[in-house]
Amino acid sequence: MAAGLKSQLSHLFLLQKAQKPLVAVILLSFVLAVGFLLIILSCALWQNWLPLLVAITFVIAPLPNALFSHCGADDFSGSFEPTGPVDLGRFLTSLIVVTGFAFPIVLAHSGVINTSACVMSIVGGGYVIDTFHSQALG
Repeated sequence: MAAGLKSQLSHLFLLQKAQKPLVAVILLSFVLAVGFLLIILSCALWQNWLPLLVAITFVIAPLPNALFSHCGADDFSGSFEPTGPVDLGRFLTSLIVVTGFAFPIVLAHSGVINTSACVMSIVGGGYVIDTFHSQALG
């Protein structure tokens, strides 16, 4: 009886452990969809499609980091010290992210878009960047 209960508990534990990555992927995809929805709504509700450029900047933001992350030390070295290209990739990624957050503020300040559209675009962009960052951390 105890052996059967123990095998059932271990099976249940393995099942829960296997479902955790699936739940994480579903949650991250939901947050990403909400982020893009907020960005698109910030455009559609006020009939001004300039905040959609924010979505483009947030989509291309991880690319420099992904391209330059493999320019570090070789496989045989014991430590990984960031090299110039790795730092350049991080710098370009952070520059694109800051541009994505600053662009709606500049547009709202100049009167091109509504302030509510600016807030919705920034919150949606925060969700998108947070999703990319959470996926990168793993």
